[in-house]
Amino acid sequence: MYFCRMIITPDIMLEVCTDSVAGALTAQSSGACRIELCAGLPEGGTTPSPAQIRKVRELLHIGLHVLIRPRGGDFLYDDAEFEIMQSDIRFCGESGCDGIAVGMLRPDGTVDKQRCGELIRTAHQYSMSVTFHRAFDRSADLPCAMEDVIEMGCRRILTSGGCNTAMEGAEIIRRLAEQAGNRIIIMPGAGITPENAKELIAKTGLKEMHGTFRSYCPGAMRYRNTQLAGQAAEYGLSTADAKKIKTIINLHVS
Repeated sequence: MYFCRMIITPDIMLEVCTDSVAGALTAQSSGACRIELCAGLPEGGTTPSPAQIRKVRELLHIGLHVLIRPRGGDFLYDDAEFEIMQSDIRFCGESGCDGIAVGMLRPDGTVDKQRCGELIRTAHQYSMSVTFHRAFDRSADLPCAMEDVIEMGCRRILTSGGCNTAMEGAEIIRRLAEQAGNRIIIMPGAGITPENAKELIAKTGLKEMHGTFRSYCPGAMRYRNTQLAGQAAEYGLSTADAKKIKTIINLHVS
């Protein structure tokens, strides 16, 4: 198994969310301690392909977590989707992944403890760590949801405090961390940048963070069909930015 390592100044740790092999390698070389691999970032992330999981696992020496989300949209899943999630978790375990990110809710906004608990138990059979992802922010009562997540055996919660960005939800995140104590890791995510990361740490006291930390990079195509819309999006790539990652990792915080 691969373990998240402490990096540079005291204990700032970055989990970089990426949808490509290139992004994962950039994040690794820039000092990220862990990758969350996904597909479909424009719709909030979905489970990546088996081939991509295998290749990233082959190339990384840092921690690799995989997003388990069969589709975009809400976090209320039917039986077929639940079976797909179970299969994806088993594949990740058999492929040597270090963890997964998962989350399921009930129609009333409470955590689906029964079925999510089954997924977590499957992950634990492969000694994989489990993060409850930002389905948490869609729950009706964050403090109660956190207690459910702790009871199910998750290692961490990814959250923006139920707000659009972690900065907006900083005070809620701080209170959740106080409630959690040492029972679970609270990991802020959403809208974290080199410009606001130090302030977020000061407000929450938390130094493990999650984000894409991306920038747009033009592609190498010389020919471009100017009759088609979406030129920038389709002739380049938004991917992990080494400068952004290194800037946050090198922050000096007390």
